[in-house]
Amino acid sequence: MWKSRDEKPLTSPNPQPLAPVVPAPAPAPTRTVETPRMDTYRADVAHIGKSVIIRGELSGSEDLYLDGEVEGNIDLHNHNLVIGPNGRVRANVQAKDVVIHGKVDGNVTGVDKVELKKSAMLNGDIDTQRIVIEDGAFFKGAIDIRKAEAKVEASRPVAQAAAAAITHSTPVASSSVPAEKK
Repeated sequence: MWKSRDEKPLTSPNPQPLAPVVPAPAPAPTRTVETPRMDTYRADVAHIGKSVIIRGELSGSEDLYLDGEVEGNIDLHNHNLVIGPNGRVRANVQAKDVVIHGKVDGNVTGVDKVELKKSAMLNGDIDTQRIVIEDGAFFKGAIDIRKAEAKVEASRPVAQAAAAAITHSTPVASSSVPAEKK
């Protein structure tokens, strides 16, 4: 069988006071920094980092996030371009949508839209259908706002129908009026 042991009291003869419970310090508030993003998400977005320098022609068939330096021309006809806060561009730019956070010296053509964020600095002309300039952005140049091409195409069938109605109308019978005698 078993032997019984001498039971000791659960408390020690010299009780020590418990340490007071101190709540953990609240974590320091974190600052969120907005990362420039493309308006529409695409899996095929190229990224040029801030340490990259390109001199010459830059063209592509995908969206581009540019945070480096470019001298020359940038041509992304049917794709979007975001120039990041570290981006330095000395070039003429052509893209579908252009969002500028950094510095651009050159003309910017945005087929659909051009956005100048508050940290943007643009010295050059803008040619686009829609423009957004945030408070605090620096812009020196001219703006040419084009009408949307879809509206022009939509009005063509109406004009063509009107022209067809005129050419296919029945001729007016000429009346024979006797000439005046002198």
